Order: sequence, then structure tokens, then C-alpha cells
Amino acid sequence: MAEQAGNAERRPRADAIRNRERVLEAAKAVFSRGGTEVGLETVAREAGVGIGTLYRHFPTREALYEAVYRREVDQLADLARQLAAEGPPLDGLRRWMQALIEFVATKKGMASALALAAHKPPELMAHTTGRMQDAIAILLGPAAEAGEVRRDIGPPDLLRAVIGLCYLQDGPGWQAQVMRLLDVFLDGLRLRPDAAGAPPGRQVRPKR
Repeated sequence: MAEQAGNAERRPRADAIRNRERVLEAAKAVFSRGGTEVGLETVAREAGVGIGTLYRHFPTREALYEAVYRREVDQLADLARQLAAEGPPLDGLRRWMQALIEFVATKKGMASALALAAHKPPELMAHTTGRMQDAIAILLGPAAEAGEVRRDIGPPDLLRAVIGLCYLQDGPGWQAQVMRLLDVFLDGLRLRPDAAGAPPGRQVRPKR
């Protein structure tokens, strides 16, 4: 009985869990605006909690940055499974890529903060990159199996392409610009009926 009582006491309270989620959601909004240089008081104020509450959950600035980053990646992984169950994989892939662009917007705002952790072991980056590639595979694999897209483009290729497009664009409206380019890229992945018998990655030349 004493052990059960001790476990109950150590279990996070519902209001503590809610406060943590509110802090993470507020931090995401602040970081997306490029606000990593502002004081954490701004994050606490936007979350509607006291600064003491923020520090109880995240004792350092870097701990908060890392938690936001992990949370966003976990949500992307969950979204891929949801989209795969809802409809055509290629449509789901486009919607997932839109979410990825929003994630990169948060990451851009965290760029200076993530640089502070450059000397830490690369476990975080390896973990999150792997999870994102797995998420892409959930949608890209069935599309390739159904003959909708080329088979010679894998999750690492697609992830690098989207991340590269995001970091080549900057300034107001950059996300809309990336989405337009992404639509062109996804259209290039589609297999046309006239190319059905062609080797992956090659186009059928028109007959003369």
C-alpha cells in the first residue's frame, strides 16, 4: 500500500501536464517568430503561467528548446500514421510536407538555440532525423507500391529536398514559396501512364 501511495505521489498531476503542454505550445509560437533571443518570461506570459512554473518543467533554456524540438518531431510521426489511415498516400504526403514546413519554421527560430547544443552528443539529431524518415516512408512507400510515384526516390532524398528548399528561402511569405516549389517537386515524382514501362527515373521519348 505504501508503495502504491508513493507511485501515486510521483505521478504528474493533470494540471502540471497541462501547464507543460501550454509552455511548449507557447514556446513553439515564440520560436516560430524567431524569438529565441527574447527572455523566457515572454514564453511564460504567452502560456499564461508564472516563470517559476516554466523553470520547474524546463530548468534551462536549452532544455526547453530540446523539448519543443522533440515534441514537434513526435507530432509529425503521429500525423504520418493518421494521414496514411485517412486517404490516398500521395495526398497524405503533401499534407505531411506542409506540416514539415511549419516545423522548419519553428526550427529556424531555434537556430541560434540549437547551436548552443552543438557540443552535445548527436543523439537528438539522429533520433529526430530517423523518425522523420520513417514518417515519410509510411506515406511514400504505399504510393510507390501503387505505381503512383517513382521508386528511385527514398525518404532521405525527399527529406533533404524539403529541408533544402526551406533554408534557401527567407523573408516574409517564405513558407508559401516553398509550398509552391514542393508542389512542382511532388508533381515530378508522379508516374505518368506513358512512362509506365520506362525504367525508374527515365522518361519515355516520344515516337517520331
